[in-house]
Amino acid sequence: MDDSTQIKSLIDRCLAGEAEAWEEIVHSHNRRIYNICYRFTGSSHDAEDVTQEVFIKIYRTLASYDSGKGAFTTWITTVTRNLLVDHYRRAKGDRITDSMDAGTSPDEDSLTLGERIADTAPAQDDRVATKQTQAMVQRALLKVSPDLREALILRDLHDMDYKDIAVALKVPEGTVKSRINRGRTELARVLQRNYKQVIR
Repeated sequence: MDDSTQIKSLIDRCLAGEAEAWEEIVHSHNRRIYNICYRFTGSSHDAEDVTQEVFIKIYRTLASYDSGKGAFTTWITTVTRNLLVDHYRRAKGDRITDSMDAGTSPDEDSLTLGERIADTAPAQDDRVATKQTQAMVQRALLKVSPDLREALILRDLHDMDYKDIAVALKVPEGTVKSRINRGRTELARVLQRNYKQVIR
């Protein structure tokens, strides 16, 4: 049985009222959804709240999932993204505007955040340095514009391909690439600024 057949079977069982099937969906996707929410909000409390909202929404709208329009994971990511935007607007009272397309560089597209942030700490301090780097990136990520931040999170931290990100964010693939490139530039600028403040 391939993935799409397994997902369909799982959804059918869930819609038929089988509690174990719903638990399996929650168990399979909980960590990923929470991580996306945490990366976007920077708050474990907010991430837990939004994750809960996401699962309530998924449960209520599960029958509307159409495998012909994309993978189940992409659909869940779209639901998560929509609720994060709602959360952001409520929290900030701010409207997220669509970003303008900018030129893309194919070389930059292939580089992930991990490849851009070199860890030069001694081997024995790797774990501490990695935690410090993760915390530093998370703080910097929160300073990146929301529309660029969500594209960065999905591409560099969740390894989604451009096509699926385009579906999840409801924008053209070119816009996705543009946002990722601009987001990486903005993130690098924030990290550089933070680094200069640390070494002063």
